[in-house]
Amino acid sequence: MPIELSLVIPAYNEAARLPRYLAAVRSYLDARRRGAYEVIVVDDGSGDGLPEVLARAASDWPELAVMRHATNQGKGAAVRTGMLAARGERLLFADADGATPIGQETGLSEAIGAGADVAIGSRLLAAPGVTRRRTWSRGLAGRLFARFARWWLGIDARDTQCGFKMFRREAARELFGRSRESGYLFDLELLVLARRLGYRVDEVPVNWADVPGGHLSLARSLPGVLLGLWCLRRRLVKGQDLPTVSG
Repeated sequence: MPIELSLVIPAYNEAARLPRYLAAVRSYLDARRRGAYEVIVVDDGSGDGLPEVLARAASDWPELAVMRHATNQGKGAAVRTGMLAARGERLLFADADGATPIGQETGLSEAIGAGADVAIGSRLLAAPGVTRRRTWSRGLAGRLFARFARWWLGIDARDTQCGFKMFRREAARELFGRSRESGYLFDLELLVLARRLGYRVDEVPVNWADVPGGHLSLARSLPGVLLGLWCLRRRLVKGQDLPTVSG
């Protein structure tokens, strides 16, 4: 049976949070797409027992595949590894914490079915029945970062960093084949590349809830993030290494 949906989950030291999300993913996809999906978890050099957790999960779940980086390379690198190995017609990546419930894939799938090449989950677009639970400080920091990134890089999407994005197969191959960012800024690189290559990007409101235990501290990472943004702008927005494709 052809694989309709590939779900890629990057994971670094997620032995505590990932099992609950995997259980929800399996229940949901077995009920709706049994035999027509795959889940690829990319262990990005974890040292917290995650390999053993994943081995147990995969032992009786044939749709689950595990890939592993010997050393930690960054979230962008882990997503790229999984996406380039995926076989589905639609390719979705989701954060290991399960902040966006897997059932939200239906809205993104509908956008792809309606002609989008890329459908990105948004925590900033309002819609009836959509709920978000986020601390005030984290929400403010996220909105400020997204606003600056949109201005600096010329991106249209309001929420650039939501870890729930879906791609038509051909678009995924093209975008991840070109991407170079290995860390936090890989989402931004993908959106810049999509605009330069003429892909249609739709933003879809999704439910989202903050899950304690994350590894990223924007305050500690700020100098590196700002330098990365400057380099990304210089390479993709100001540079000449990628020709613009119309239409």
